[in-house]
Amino acid sequence: MKSIYRGIPLAIALAASIAGASFAEAAAGRAERKTTPLTHAELYQLYGQKSWLWKEGAGYFSVQARRFIAWSKENGKPSYGVGRWFITGPGKLCFRAEWHARDGSSPATTCFSHAKRGGVIYQRREPDGAWYVFKNARVRPDDEFAKLRRGNYVGASLNRIEARLGRVE
Repeated sequence: MKSIYRGIPLAIALAASIAGASFAEAAAGRAERKTTPLTHAELYQLYGQKSWLWKEGAGYFSVQARRFIAWSKENGKPSYGVGRWFITGPGKLCFRAEWHARDGSSPATTCFSHAKRGGVIYQRREPDGAWYVFKNARVRPDDEFAKLRRGNYVGASLNRIEARLGRVE
């Protein structure tokens, strides 16, 4: 039996037609399976010695002892985090930090999965974020990747917030 969905394996086409899925949905399922997780080395190169600039803060991924430092002014409330970043498996990068704010401190771990297809890197926040394009094959100014900058863009702001809040060990 020949697939009615040209270029899509018969099993996927049959499952799609039985479920009432469109050609585009079947193709998307096939394409999703073709992504591969980024390797440890690719993640290390992507984040090591770089600052990730956020809307209201930034995080720095030092390669020395995999130290992670960050600051935030989310909702106008200054805070800073100090901890470590680590790669837990194929495509998965996490950072764990003790976050300090005027009203106290608490630990937080944040993880992101990364996968690639061709020259495109996809990212999603774990555990249940949606996949999105992190880096296009030809980097665009609005790619999240464009917010990664070589160097420490965190230390000075973190020091100011830390001085204002009082250093907490």
